[in-house]
This record gives sequence, structure tokens and C-alpha cells, in this order.
Amino acid sequence: MDASVPRDADAVERSGMAETVARDTRDSTADGDKASWQAMPSATSRRTTVARFMAGAGKHLATLAIALIAILISVATWQHYVTAPWTRNGSVRVQVANVAPQIAGKIVELRVADNQFVHRGDVLYVIDPFDFDVAVRIGKALVDQRAADLVVKQAEFDRRQHLSNLATTPEEQQIFAGNAMQAKAAYAAAAHQLAQAELNLKRTSVLSPVDGYVTNLLLRVGDYAVVGVSNVSIIDSNSFWIDGYFEETKMARVCIGDRVEAQLIGYAKPVLGHVKSVTRGVSVSNAAAGTQGLPNVDPIYTWVRLAQRVPVRVAIDTVPPDVPLVSGMTATVTIRQPEADDRPTWSHRFRTTFVEPISEVFGAGLPPRVNCLQPASQQRPEVEALPYARVPAIPTAEEIAPGLSPGIDASPRVPESGQASRPE
Repeated sequence: MDASVPRDADAVERSGMAETVARDTRDSTADGDKASWQAMPSATSRRTTVARFMAGAGKHLATLAIALIAILISVATWQHYVTAPWTRNGSVRVQVANVAPQIAGKIVELRVADNQFVHRGDVLYVIDPFDFDVAVRIGKALVDQRAADLVVKQAEFDRRQHLSNLATTPEEQQIFAGNAMQAKAAYAAAAHQLAQAELNLKRTSVLSPVDGYVTNLLLRVGDYAVVGVSNVSIIDSNSFWIDGYFEETKMARVCIGDRVEAQLIGYAKPVLGHVKSVTRGVSVSNAAAGTQGLPNVDPIYTWVRLAQRVPVRVAIDTVPPDVPLVSGMTATVTIRQPEADDRPTWSHRFRTTFVEPISEVFGAGLPPRVNCLQPASQQRPEVEALPYARVPAIPTAEEIAPGLSPGIDASPRVPESGQASRPE
């Protein structure tokens, strides 16, 4: 038992010495390998170095590309929201025909309803025609009377002109000539009064002057129509247009004839049109006259000054079939330029997309387009007219009262008793 203890201690000591030797051997071997790697780089280490360099360069290039894209997006956004000719401040407008009667009377028929579509010439309502029918009948009777009187007095004057001086005197000839002239004037006045009465009778049926929609109809049967007082409003369906209120900073790119897209709120398809005209005047508050007639200038000036809005009239060319036009609707108006047939070059596109917006940012401004707005002398005036009544030709008195007086050379009629009539 006691003899075995020394043998175990020797074994432990020998094993510890062996581990120490092995560890020293591994350390020396590792140091030799490290020294040899540092002295002679391998192909793997070179590839690792190149990969690390490329990864760093790629990060820098990606950062540069992202920065360039951000700059391009910023410039494009600046151009779209600041320099491009567009505005959210647009509205649909229309002409409204205010119909007023030309004669007065009670309304006996109402032939339209609110929001109904009517054509030009359709009857809107009818005024009681009794008084005007009676006036026409009286006028016809008066014309017959004046025509007969004119025929007789004209025949008397003609006979006096062919008598000798022994049978008549110059004074008598003058009297008959005056009677004939008075009868002629009275006949002409009666004929004109009859024409006025017939026209008033036609005006008892009030017609629509345009094609459009009856709006805000408050009229009813039994109301009294007053001359010149509007009682029916009709929206002209052929007169819609769009007004775009552009900032004055964008007017350099607005030209007459440019294509326009108007996006109505609530509808995906845009309304297409073109710039028809540009307003040449906007009201200025400082131009108002004071109490003594002197200009009233506001001395207040704020640091933030808003750009003046200029109205631009857009004529509508195409309306999508599912988009109804309602006056007062809000629209986003965008002007597309140049025309589709005039394709811009890449240099022009680059200049308008990047160079001009950057120049405007630094205060250089945008150059106006040449021959952009047409002078007023070159614009053709638009003439609109409605058919109106004209004075009819007056028929001769012989047409109204034929055969009432014989001719100069005709012999007097013989009465039924066989006795000749007494000559004048």
C-alpha cells in the first residue's frame, strides 16, 4: 500500500512534462506558420483584399446613386409643383340664359319642369292670349277701313288731276291731294299697328333661346308675367368652359392654344381642352379712389407675399361620356406643352426639366415663350345672334280693298233703275 504511492506520483509528473512539451511544440509550429504567411501572401489573401475594396467602393457608389436620384426627384418635384403650369384652383363655368317675357299677362300653361332639357325654340310657358287676339282682330278691321278710305281718296285725287282748269281749281286739287296723303299715312300706321299686334300674339308663347337645362324653376301656372322680369333660367349646354386661376409665376409657360387636361374631383378621366384666352386685367385694391378722389394706397406690407392669380379661359374639346359637367365643379388644370405633334429633343427636354427649374431657384427666372399670346387684333370676334322680328312689308290698299274704285277711264256704273249716276 505504501510502496504504490511513489509510483503514481512519478506517472503524474511524467504526463505533465509530456503535455508541456507538446504545447511548446504546437506554439512553435503556429509561430512558424504565421511568420511564413506574413513573409509570403497567398492568392486567397489577395482575393480577400480585392473583395473588401470592391465592397467599400460599391457602398460609396450606391450612396452616390441614391444622392443623385434624390436630387433628380427633388428637381422634378420642384418643377411639377412650383414651375409647371398647373393649378388646383380651377372651376367649371357656363352661360345662363335668363328668359323674360316681352309682354305682360297671366301664365295659363307651363310646359317645362325643373332640370328638364329643352331645345332651342321649345315653348316654356304660355301667357293668356285673349287680349292680344282681340287686338289683332281690331287691327285687321282698322286696316280694312284705312285701305278703303285710301283707295277712294286716291281715286278722287287722280280724277281731279285729269280735269281741266274750267272744271276744277288748283286749290281744290291741293285739298284732294292732301286728303289722299293723309289717308295713305293713316293706312300705313294701321298696317304697322296690326303687325305689332300679331307679334305680341306670337309672344304669348315664350320660347327657349338655347339648348340646355331648366334650372331653379320656381314658376307656376297662375303667376303674372311682368315685362322684362326674368322668371326662367336655362343653362346653355353648349357654353361650358373652365377657368383656371394660375399663379403669376407660372404665366410664362401659358400660351394660347396649349393642350389642357382638367381633372374634376371625383372622376378619374380628365376633360381635354385648350387655352382659349388669358385675362388681361385683375382688380387692384390700391387703385380705388378715396373720399377726395385720391388713390387709396394700403401702407401695410407683409413679409409673406402671395403670387397674384390670373384667370385663364380653357375651351373644352372632349368630355368623357361618364363625366357630367356641372357649373361650379372644382378642377385641377394642367397645361401640357409643347403640342403632341411637336416632339421636343432630348436637349430641350433636359433644359426644361432640370436647367430651367434650377435657374428659377437661384433667381434667374423662366424665359417667356415667343409669340405666346395673340394680340387682340388677330383674334376673330365671336358673333352670336338670335332671330328677331322685322317690320313686314305693307301691302297696297288695292290688295286690301280690290275693285272699290273704278279707274279714271272707266265709265260710271249704271244703277239698276237704268238711270246714270250723277257725275262729280
